[in-house]
Amino acid sequence: MDNVEDRIIKPTVNGLAAEGITYRGFIFLGLINVGGEPMVIEYNVRMGDPETEVVMPRIASDLVPAALAAAKGCLGDTPLETDSRAATTVMMVSGGYPGDYAKGMAITGLDKNPADGVYFHAGTKLTDDGKTVTDGGRVAAATCLAPTVEEALAKSYAAVEAVDFDGKYFRRDIGRDLMAMA
Repeated sequence: MDNVEDRIIKPTVNGLAAEGITYRGFIFLGLINVGGEPMVIEYNVRMGDPETEVVMPRIASDLVPAALAAAKGCLGDTPLETDSRAATTVMMVSGGYPGDYAKGMAITGLDKNPADGVYFHAGTKLTDDGKTVTDGGRVAAATCLAPTVEEALAKSYAAVEAVDFDGKYFRRDIGRDLMAMA
C-alpha cells in the first residue's frame, strides 16, 4: 500500500493541484499488480460496481454529512469512521455476460442476507407475482466482512453458493492476488 500511495495516489492528487483543479468527489483507481508493482488500468470519477459494494459496507459513519462536507470543500474536517474488517465482493452474472444472456430466470437465495454481509441487487427484477428474476448481465453481488481477506472471501463465496439461478456464473479468482501478497 505504501508503494500504491507513493507511486499513484500522491502523484494523482499532486497532479490535480498542479493543474489548479479543485476536485470534489470520488476518484476510483483501477489497479493491477505487474511483477509486484502497482499499475493504473483506469481512473474513474465515480464509484462503480463492484467497487461500491465493497467500500460502502466499511463506512460506519453516516455518509450524508461526509458527502455534504465534500461538496462544501471541508471533508478533511469531517470525521469518517470505518469498519476495520476486510470486505470482499463476488459478482454473480448471467451465463453469456458480457455478451448475450437470458433474462427472466428465477432466483432463489437472495431473500436472506449472509452473516456479516449483504446481497446487492444489480440486474434483478420483481415480477408481478412477487418473484425475483434475472434482468441484467450483472445480477447480484455478495459482499461480506471479516477480520481477514481470506475469511471475508470465504464468506462471500459461501453467500454466492447460497444463491441459485439458471446460468449463474461467477469468477473464482477474486481476491486471490491479495492473498498471494499477504
